[in-house]
Amino acid sequence: MTLARWGLLWVALALSACADTRYYAQSVGGHFKLMQAARPMADWLDDARTPAPLRERLRLVQVMRHFSVVELHLPDNASYQRFADLQRRYVVWNVVAAPPWSLTLKTWCFPVAGCVGYRGYFDEADAQAQADELRAQGLEVTVYGVPAYSTLGWMNWLGGDPLLNTFVNYPEGELARLMFHELAHQVVYVADDTVFNESFATAVERLGAEHWLATRATPEARQAYLASDLRRQQFRALTRATRQQLARIYEENKPLSHVNPAHIAMKNEAMRIFRNNYAALKQSWGGYSGYDPWVAQANNAAFGAQAAYDELVPGFEALFVQQGRDWLRFYDAVRQLAQHPAQERAGLLKQWALEQHLG
Repeated sequence: MTLARWGLLWVALALSACADTRYYAQSVGGHFKLMQAARPMADWLDDARTPAPLRERLRLVQVMRHFSVVELHLPDNASYQRFADLQRRYVVWNVVAAPPWSLTLKTWCFPVAGCVGYRGYFDEADAQAQADELRAQGLEVTVYGVPAYSTLGWMNWLGGDPLLNTFVNYPEGELARLMFHELAHQVVYVADDTVFNESFATAVERLGAEHWLATRATPEARQAYLASDLRRQQFRALTRATRQQLARIYEENKPLSHVNPAHIAMKNEAMRIFRNNYAALKQSWGGYSGYDPWVAQANNAAFGAQAAYDELVPGFEALFVQQGRDWLRFYDAVRQLAQHPAQERAGLLKQWALEQHLG
């Protein structure tokens, strides 16, 4: 399961005056190595050495990219016009952390991009080293691989965000979701509000992928997506319920400065129920194990990170309906909403979601 995509502004990293020069050096250096590895799609298609399956995929992406502009009115720019084979499974590894008695993520702040609840590394060993430091501080930590990230359009002058081997072979519906999500970050991005940004992009990916599958995909691709999406929705419903249960435990037992065995027992019981329910879900899926790595390291950090991609999605989907399912009107409405204070815009989105549910 791809739980997050990386959205740090690399130009902001380059301009940062932060004393953590080693981190910024690996960030900027890793990104520019990625950009250097990317070649125009036409070069790959014209190269006789390009394997036939990859050539077919690149052609599919070209059609999908055109669809994103014409049908979804996503940015028509350099992004996903080039391809890079990084010779590894993930482009970066994210580190997320949270206290043992809270689902609130530790944040890191960057110029322009604002504060986000993760820190990304191009080398997995560096990510694990950062995770060890955070665990030594008493935090719960999760490290996960990320197949793609967005530079929010700031790197279009260097060739834009490239298509990568880390996700090019995803099933058709999942590939569409990922591309539409990352392009959505170039439409609206609000500094210091990861939940707003990721929920908006997730709504775009869901709505956009549904439109692609309904109008462009083969019956086989639609069937595969329906099965995958059903598992995703069931898993997210389970994690959402567990997240809510943990939040209640933490809230009801404040202050937690003196944690006692009863607190620990309640938390352990919530996690036990989560794992048992996941095992039952997995069995109903015929043993599908795609979520096993996430479950294996599930903790406050993992649950807190996932919340960003779930919490406000129903509100954005309700807003899309309010705007007559017109993409341009929807984007304008989101831009206007982004001008409101964070709590107010989140409240409006939750209100619209509730109204649509009741209506």
